[in-house]
Amino acid sequence: MLVLSRTRDESIIIGDDIQITVVDIRGDKVRLGIDAPTTIPVHRKEVYDAIKMENHQAAGLRPEEIGDVSEVKKGFPALR
Repeated sequence: MLVLSRTRDESIIIGDDIQITVVDIRGDKVRLGIDAPTTIPVHRKEVYDAIKMENHQAAGLRPEEIGDVSEVKKGFPALR
């Protein structure tokens, strides 16, 4: 793991097209701004882990076990 020190308004670059900037620091919280192409998914780790788990579980289901997706959307405001 590469560990870098940055202060407010400083950035790091990943590859040619991803920039991560320290937007704010308050106590033990750091706010990061991430500028990446829309083709690259960016998630908080806990969201990514939940997506992976759901995908893994869904891969084991038969189509008739999936049910009505409109019920799933209720739990995800971004999908409404």
